[in-house]
Amino acid sequence: MAAKKLTETEVQERLSKLQGWTLQGGKLHHAFECKDFVAAFGNMTRVALVAEAMNHHPEWFNVWNKVVIDLNTHSVGGISELDFKLAGKIDEIFGV
Repeated sequence: MAAKKLTETEVQERLSKLQGWTLQGGKLHHAFECKDFVAAFGNMTRVALVAEAMNHHPEWFNVWNKVVIDLNTHSVGGISELDFKLAGKIDEIFGV
């Protein structure tokens, strides 16, 4: 099934169920803080494996113990259900 761009209402409904995620620049956004670089990089590695299995890859940035993640679906020009599914898996990995 192809991804479908969610409406603003659908995005807001789903966003209210996620802890710490916001909308920034048309993307789901979250900044995580880990205990140190090894924990941050380890979590990024786990996310990379999940993202690859989903064929849905995050935009991210890492400095020492911080990992900033943005999610959107380029093929639909916005946010899709895939972004929320990946956000949920990311939350599990980061222990949210």
